[in-house]
Amino acid sequence: MAKSWTDRLNAAEEGKIKASPRSVGDVVEGQSMPVPTARQVDDFMRTIPTGSCMNVKELRYAMAVEHGAEVTCPLYTGYHLRTVAEAAYGALERGVPTHEIAPFWRVLDDATPTTARLTFGAEFVRARRKAEGLPL
Repeated sequence: MAKSWTDRLNAAEEGKIKASPRSVGDVVEGQSMPVPTARQVDDFMRTIPTGSCMNVKELRYAMAVEHGAEVTCPLYTGYHLRTVAEAAYGALERGVPTHEIAPFWRVLDDATPTTARLTFGAEFVRARRKAEGLPL
């Protein structure tokens, strides 16, 4: 049986920092690079204040700085962005108040490829961004 998004979010994993094995995108081979867990991405998103937003590249850079590294792994970050969003939306459907979930809409927008893959669609993201006065 497949794990739920909440199970994936709460998986007993440990983040690690390693040297990037290759250059790709904005990552240069050999840079120190946190490989985050879903919980670390969730925890970081919770620090983004209401009415503020950042794109995925900014999130990755800020997480790297937080860990004393140069860049955060783009692959794991992208994968975990969806995990966080799906688990948070699932929590909302179970009645958890919006202020108690990770505010993934402060990172995801229509330009973020992850948004198009969300099982609940992009309209929720747009509505939350609009409610906080964030760019759509």
